[in-house]
Amino acid sequence: MNTRIIVGAQWGDEGKGKVVDLLSEKADIVARYQGGANAGHTIVFQGKKFVLHLIPSGILHPHCQCIIGNGVVIDPVALMEEIQMLEQLGISIEGRLFISHKAHLIMPYHKILDTAREHQAAGNSIGTTGRGIGPSYIDKFSRVGIRIVDLLDRKTLEEKLRANLEEKNTVLRKIYGKEELNIEKIVQEYLAFDTQIDPYITDTTALLNQAIRDGKSVLMEGAQGALLDVDHGTYPYVTSSNPTSGGACTGLGVPPTSIGTIMGVVKAYSTRVGNGPFPTELINSDGEFLRKEGAEFGATTGRPRRCGWLDLVALRYSVMINGISEIALTKIDVLNNFEEIKVCTEYHLDGKVLKYFPADSSQLETLTPHYVTLKGWNTSLAGITNYDNLPEYTKKYIQFIEEFTETKVSIVSLSPSREDTIIR
Repeated sequence: MNTRIIVGAQWGDEGKGKVVDLLSEKADIVARYQGGANAGHTIVFQGKKFVLHLIPSGILHPHCQCIIGNGVVIDPVALMEEIQMLEQLGISIEGRLFISHKAHLIMPYHKILDTAREHQAAGNSIGTTGRGIGPSYIDKFSRVGIRIVDLLDRKTLEEKLRANLEEKNTVLRKIYGKEELNIEKIVQEYLAFDTQIDPYITDTTALLNQAIRDGKSVLMEGAQGALLDVDHGTYPYVTSSNPTSGGACTGLGVPPTSIGTIMGVVKAYSTRVGNGPFPTELINSDGEFLRKEGAEFGATTGRPRRCGWLDLVALRYSVMINGISEIALTKIDVLNNFEEIKVCTEYHLDGKVLKYFPADSSQLETLTPHYVTLKGWNTSLAGITNYDNLPEYTKKYIQFIEEFTETKVSIVSLSPSREDTIIR
């Protein structure tokens, strides 16, 4: 079966964009199944840097069709900016980008509510990007969300907007002290947006299932990482959807029986953006070095990422809940200058040894990680194209990860560039 799900196996920012871009070379379709425009996939191709937020990174390959599925929440402004950016770079979009008519829209009030709630939460904030993604998912599950299909009927759109704004304006005014929004202005803006994206709207569920039946090669990608999954992540410090592999089926409308393999993208160390537990975080010179050497700043927000050693307990948990059968290991070059490298193999809490990833975030915040120290290779990996030519201690580091997770590392990324990749 020629279908593969690509999941971020940690807290996001693992380098999924590069991996998907690389694998898109032999794919017919790349489909995004959840999240919103807060996720920035950075790709370096032919010396140029691309940051994609909604459109799958397969768009850089002329033969590849790209799908934004029903599980994605779409910010019209971000989408149009991205389309225009790609067109200005000479990348054709029309006839290659398909957007689900069942996808929900991020409305102006979602962004205002997102930011207002974070400010009010103060010390207890989740650390969202303020892009309106969480509030949009709230409306989706409250069954008052506005979908792309609603743009086809002005009367329906106005009715839904008026009902929503009656509630939202009251909340904005009375709870957050914000100005009320103008419904007529919003209606006009979104009707204009409908005209712009009309060429891309289709029944992506039917398109995708037919492609699978026809034996086409399909990559399915999520945003963020498994440990930010609303059900399986470090709740409540999570995203509002399911980045785990199961989210691909609901977010695209394909059956589980259509899934072939699942690849987990894993950074050679750990990072996290925003608030929440992070057992192996390094608040010292090693952490600063990882951040600087790895350019660990958010592609969307520019926020500095928290950095730490690789957490193999968390990774083994991620392998389990996603059904990961192979690993793409990224940013291993960031570890080039360490004499010693640590990896977390178990947790210690209240005199007990935990070999599993706890569901309670408060435990994750108070436990102590137990490390195994491995010898570093302390040399550059630049120019290496064959796995056998990697330094011996680099291969031992990779082997340690494979043995602990019982999962093969099939891709090793040596830099952000597409060319600096070893496929085993």
